[in-house]
Amino acid sequence: MSRAIVHIKSELDRRKVATWAGNVQLGTTVEFRSPRRSDEQNSLMWSLLTQISRKVVWYGEKLSPDDWKNICSASLRKARVVPGIDAGTLVPLGMRTSQMTKAEISELIELIYAFGAEHDVKFRELEMADA
Repeated sequence: MSRAIVHIKSELDRRKVATWAGNVQLGTTVEFRSPRRSDEQNSLMWSLLTQISRKVVWYGEKLSPDDWKNICSASLRKARVVPGIDAGTLVPLGMRTSQMTKAEISELIELIYAFGAEHDVKFRELEMADA
């Protein structure tokens, strides 16, 4: 077996993983991850980011929802920032949200709510970008 993914939803799944672990080749890597963010969490996050992008001017600029995702994710994860290849650019490291767990995305959503409240954003949940 070169690659396998099992979503553990039952005791049978647990036994399957235990059996596989007992039979894999030495040197095999096994990774256990908490469940990823839900579709509902993802929709809510993008709605909130869209609302912030409409309301908040950041250092003289209106930013996109994706820009706000990067800013909020960097804050949540206390991102490291390194100089970019081009002079005058800075790059935050480790900002992907697609691999966040449900708990992590919940923390991010709470951070977004708190930031919005500090900047007088009156959120209406699940407001879409073209609404």
